[in-house]
Amino acid sequence: MPHTSALLAFALVSFGMVLTPGPNMIYLISRSITQGPAAGIVSLGGVALGFVFYMLCAAFGITALLFAIPYAYDALRFAGAAYLLWLAWQALKPGGRSPFQVKKLQVDSPRKLFAMGFVTNLLNPKIAMLYLALLPQFIDPTGSVLTQSLTLGAIQIAISVSVNAMIALAAGSIALFLGTRPVWLLLQRWLMGTVLAGLAMKMAFEARRA
Repeated sequence: MPHTSALLAFALVSFGMVLTPGPNMIYLISRSITQGPAAGIVSLGGVALGFVFYMLCAAFGITALLFAIPYAYDALRFAGAAYLLWLAWQALKPGGRSPFQVKKLQVDSPRKLFAMGFVTNLLNPKIAMLYLALLPQFIDPTGSVLTQSLTLGAIQIAISVSVNAMIALAAGSIALFLGTRPVWLLLQRWLMGTVLAGLAMKMAFEARRA
């Protein structure tokens, strides 16, 4: 099992990332606003399946990579730090767009909603980078890499599904609230950007675990 500190740090990163606007959040909010919360939850089911697919692929791939290639751990660590800095910039850059400012979509069947949620997640580069570049940062190479990967992946999925479910259920109300309060949007972006940048710097300068 990963150390408690690694679990807490990874949970914080996962929480920060799920609050960072991306294709999954925009799609879920769009569906919830267009067809209601139930459609958002069905779409979230497809997104969750995409998480499981990526998590299993990354868990077995990371295990093989860390054992096969010298310095792979450090390479992934710096890649993860760079990616967090990129996410921080996306949150802080001028003219950022809120995921709640979405266009209406056509009404689709539950089967199509689920399939589109799955495909949207598979094509989301943020999720691929999360598992391939960030997951190894919280793994102790001296322990069972596979077990740690699966445990951390399960935590990320639980956090992401829980937060996105709440967002999907309340999308309409949140969009109405934020639409008349742009200051709240700005504060959220700066808070997320600061947290992500801080985590990136910590990750970049952290000594390699023995």
